[in-house]
Amino acid sequence: MTRGDTMRRHDDEHGRDAGRTVAALPPARGRGFAQSWWGRAWLRALEDAALEAAVVKAGRRLARAGGVGAVTVRPGRVTAVVRAPGGAVHRADVLLPELSDTEWGRFEDLAVEQAGHMAALLDRELPPHLIEDAAVAGIDLLPGLGDLDPACDCGAWDHCGHTAALCQQMARLLDEDPFLLLLLRGREKDVFLAELHIRGTARHAEPAAVEGVDAAEAWAAADIVPPLPALPPLPSAPGAPASLASLAAGPAAAPEVDSAALEHLAGRTAVAAYRLLAATRCGDDAGDGEMTAAQDAVRLACGAAPAAVAERLAVGSGRGHDGLATAVRAWRTGGAEALAVLDEEWQAEGVALARARAVLEGAWEADERPALHRSGNRWTVRDEGVQLRLGREGRWWPYREEGGRWIPAGGADRDPAAALVCARLGTQMPAREPS
Repeated sequence: MTRGDTMRRHDDEHGRDAGRTVAALPPARGRGFAQSWWGRAWLRALEDAALEAAVVKAGRRLARAGGVGAVTVRPGRVTAVVRAPGGAVHRADVLLPELSDTEWGRFEDLAVEQAGHMAALLDRELPPHLIEDAAVAGIDLLPGLGDLDPACDCGAWDHCGHTAALCQQMARLLDEDPFLLLLLRGREKDVFLAELHIRGTARHAEPAAVEGVDAAEAWAAADIVPPLPALPPLPSAPGAPASLASLAAGPAAAPEVDSAALEHLAGRTAVAAYRLLAATRCGDDAGDGEMTAAQDAVRLACGAAPAAVAERLAVGSGRGHDGLATAVRAWRTGGAEALAVLDEEWQAEGVALARARAVLEGAWEADERPALHRSGNRWTVRDEGVQLRLGREGRWWPYREEGGRWIPAGGADRDPAAALVCARLGTQMPAREPS
C-alpha cells in the first residue's frame, strides 16, 4: 500500500475537511504559465523535486490545453480530474506532507517578529519574503525533493502526465490565491490568521541568557589553558530585534522616525546576518558544517585586499595566484556550491546519470543537439572549448576553456541549453558581495 492509499483511507475514516474547490481554469495557450512570484516559485520547486523532464513536459501540455478540471485543495493533498488527449479521464492526487504543530508555531513566531510580515498578513496578503525567511529557519512551505507523492488511477507507480498536469495547474491557482499553499501544508487561511493574531497579542519578550567569554579577557590571555571554547552552533532561526515601539510613545519620542518601519528594517538586517552566518558553515570537510580555511580564503579574496594580504590568501588557499583567481570567479557565481563544482569531479551514475541524460536529450531538437563528451559529471563540446558541469543539486554550470584552464562562465541553470549558451558567450554573472 502506497502512502497515497494510506492517507486516502485515513481521510475517509476521519472525515477530513473538504478544503477548497476551485473551478477549472481555461486553457493557457499563448501566455506564460505562471505570472506571480508564487506561481513561478512553485514551478521552480517542481523542478527541484526531481520530476522527470519528459513527465513535466507532458503535464505542461495537458494543463495548457485545459485538461485539468476543478481542483480541490485540502491539508496534505490536491485533487483533480484530468482529461487525456484521447478523451480518457483520470483522478489525480498529489500529496504533500503537512507541517507539524511545532513547525507552524515557529512559522507564526517568525511572522509576528517582522512588523512588515505582520502588516501584510493582516491585510490578507502573503509576502514572498516570509517564505524565504522561513526556509532559512528550516521551515519549507514549497515542496522539496521527495515531498510530492503522486496517486493516479491510471496505474502509474510514479508521477505521470496527469499528476504533473495537476502540479502545473497549482502554479496558476497560486497566482490567484497564494494562501492555498498554507492550506495544502495544513492551515486554512482564516484559522492561520486567527492564530497569528492571538500569538501576536500574547507575545512577550524574554531576555536571552548570555554565554561565552569576554573578548577583552580572551585577548589578554594569549596562552589560555584550556583553549577558548568552540564556536556555538548555528541558531535555529534569526534573532528578533528589540521592540522599538517606545520611539513613538516615550517622552523623548522622535516624530520623524517611523518605529514600525525601523523595526521591520532591523528584522530584515537580522535575517540577512543569519544568512551570512549560515553561509560560513557549509563545508563538507570542516566538521560541524563549518567552512574550511581554504574555502574561507577564497571568500575573503572576493573583496579588495592589499597585495600582502592577497599573497597570503593565494598561499593559504593552496591554489596560487591563477588558481585563486579562478576560484574567486566561481565563488562570485554561486558561493560554496559553485566552488565545489570547480574543484570536484564526481561520477554521475545510476538514477542521477539517467536523469541527466534525459534532461540533455530534451534540451535540444535532434538536429540542434551538440556533440557532448562525458567525463564524470562533465560534458564537453571539444571543438568549441565549452563545457557543462552537473552539480550535485541537479543544476548545470557553464564553463569555457581559457589559456588551458577551465573557467566558470556564469551561474547555474536547470536548463543545460541555457547554460551552454552562457558558456559560449562567456557571460559572467554579476559579482556578489563577499559573504
